[in-house]
Amino acid sequence: MSKSRTIAKNTAVLFTATIISYILIFFVNIYIARYLGAEGFGILSLAIALTGIFTIFTDLGLNTLTIREVTRDKSSTNDYLINTFLIKVFLAFLTLILIFVAVNAIGYTKEVSYVIYIITLSVIITAFTNVFNSIFQAYEQMEYMSIGNILNSVVLFTGIITGIFYKLDIFFFAAVYLVASLTVLIYSVGVYIWKFHVPEINVNLNFWKSTLKEALPFGVTNIFGSIYYWIDSVMLSKMVGNEVVGWYNAAYRLMFVFLSIYTVYLTAIFPVMSKFYKTSDEYLKFSYERSYKYLLIISLPIAFGTTVLADKIILLIYGNGYIPAILALQILIWTVPLLSINGLTGYVVGAINRQMILTKITFIGAVLNIILNLVLIPKFSFIGSSIATVVTELILLPLLIYPLVKEGYATKKPLSKDFPKLILSNLVMMTLIIVLRDFNLLLLILLASFVYFVTIYLFRVLDEIDISLIRRLLNYG
Repeated sequence: MSKSRTIAKNTAVLFTATIISYILIFFVNIYIARYLGAEGFGILSLAIALTGIFTIFTDLGLNTLTIREVTRDKSSTNDYLINTFLIKVFLAFLTLILIFVAVNAIGYTKEVSYVIYIITLSVIITAFTNVFNSIFQAYEQMEYMSIGNILNSVVLFTGIITGIFYKLDIFFFAAVYLVASLTVLIYSVGVYIWKFHVPEINVNLNFWKSTLKEALPFGVTNIFGSIYYWIDSVMLSKMVGNEVVGWYNAAYRLMFVFLSIYTVYLTAIFPVMSKFYKTSDEYLKFSYERSYKYLLIISLPIAFGTTVLADKIILLIYGNGYIPAILALQILIWTVPLLSINGLTGYVVGAINRQMILTKITFIGAVLNIILNLVLIPKFSFIGSSIATVVTELILLPLLIYPLVKEGYATKKPLSKDFPKLILSNLVMMTLIIVLRDFNLLLLILLASFVYFVTIYLFRVLDEIDISLIRRLLNYG
């Protein structure tokens, strides 16, 4: 199968699974937010944020390294599976200790503490599942990982509906996450044994040492990245209160729903880019430049459209109790195009073995985000956190692109010809939305999307190479 078809298959499989998963998660968040209210939703969001920071220690970059190395050498599969799994056992105990110390040091109430501990166990179990997902991804067999994602969402959705029906408390909702993660782990182990082989126990301490050393730059990068993405909710909980965390996360979670397309695409293309680094610099550069263009084509209309329709979206999804989240969503949504490009660029930097550069840049982002939150939260509450997130991504953009320009994998002015036409296409779409904003929301989104894609076609944002690639992918589909 050609690389373009492999990417097409994996993207199609992942996209389909992600759509199903995110639809279910979308309703999970709606029902939890409405049932628990801003205060309860804020506690659950705080637990997810705090564990998101510390449970990165269960990985330390092992997943990313496994994908990259197994992609290049399939004979190393069993070594990475067994030894990575065993390393994570020790890392899991370390994570539990760190979470316990942090919770007691911060001084959370018993209710909040117990919710955090339950969510921590859930995330640790997911860390073991990701060992198998790394192998599936390295073999470019995304369908197994995709089914696992759907299974997780189905269990979550079923559990949340059950909890609401029987009017259960927040501890039950936290436990649902634990049950879902355990279910997916059992599924992943079964699929690996069925489709690959029964793992052979082969403990290699020298492998542990070399692997951890190689993975550590990825791990440190992920630690800084986790701090950057989750620290705002933790800071808001202590500086302002859990209700504000609920409002902020109502917008923050929607932002991540929109980022699902970017996540799917990068998951599918990372193994291919890792191969291109070894086989063809030309193809790697081509893949990066086209991916840059396609992600902007998809993410920019999301940002423009949501800015205008944020009030309708928040009121429809969460209700009047989350009106303060409207402005936060209008600001945070601009993280989508910025994070799409930054995420893509970071993946390429990792694919060309420049992990240390990525680590340094991510460290800058984490420190900058914390400083901005310390300055802005006292003055603007969760709106300050929203601004801090967007400003940080904006500053990181040139820092991430520079190494690729220096190495010859990117140009200094990407999309210099197409970017003005792309912005004009979005302004046309945005004008239509403003004029017709009293229309039914779903119909308005469909009409605006149609007008946008017609406009980028008429403005020739897509060139002959793009159209040829799209035709080939559609024919394969």
